[in-house]
Amino acid sequence: MSYLTLVIPAWNEATCLPVLLDSIDVARQRWLAVTSAAAQLQLIVADNGSTDATASIAAARGCLVVPVAKRVISAARNGGAALAEGEILAFVDADSRIHPDTFIAIERAMRDPRTLGGATGVTMERWSPGIALTYASMLPMVWLTGFDTGVVFWRRADFVSLGGFDESRTVAEDVDFLLRLRRLGRQRRQRWRRLRGAKAITSARKFDRFGDWHYFARLPALLWALLRSRGQLEAFIRRYWYEGR
Repeated sequence: MSYLTLVIPAWNEATCLPVLLDSIDVARQRWLAVTSAAAQLQLIVADNGSTDATASIAAARGCLVVPVAKRVISAARNGGAALAEGEILAFVDADSRIHPDTFIAIERAMRDPRTLGGATGVTMERWSPGIALTYASMLPMVWLTGFDTGVVFWRRADFVSLGGFDESRTVAEDVDFLLRLRRLGRQRRQRWRRLRGAKAITSARKFDRFGDWHYFARLPALLWALLRSRGQLEAFIRRYWYEGR
């Protein structure tokens, strides 16, 4: 039996969440049409203190809604994962749309016991010179580490054994977890998989809000905040990743 849990961390995502859930419905139907076994998909929305209709939209669409009070993305991910029942545990951001072949590709990858986990990769909902250059600037790190984003997945048992995400981290909690997961995989001769042909589409809302070239304008500010103090860095992180909407 294929049993996959998809966790969606969400804060004030009433606009984006229906679009994501529509894409999940399409991918689920395609998965059910081709799988030879009874496939199950558990959808969990980790509601991280939303003040809009996020929770009611998720519940009306058949998702299990898990309230998470601590306003940290790592806590939201862990809160959703705590109620996961699937053998495979996956995460996707609420401002995404998944590829119709997502679940098929994940199941095929995870049938191989040598697969530790993986990611679908991501593309943008719109492009411009600034967005394209920002995207390109991220690729060397992806190629160097093998890590990627989009829909990320691994075995739930491994997630539990590693203690989940570090809730003291307000950003890069996923990178920290993947480094720990990869060390575990090396001990078992397992490898991380970057899937092909199933990229998620992510919104350009950060670019809509801050400008298409903002990454290059704000990077010096981030480095300056890092040099000045921990408090300055946290304030920058909160403004950029946690405020708005």
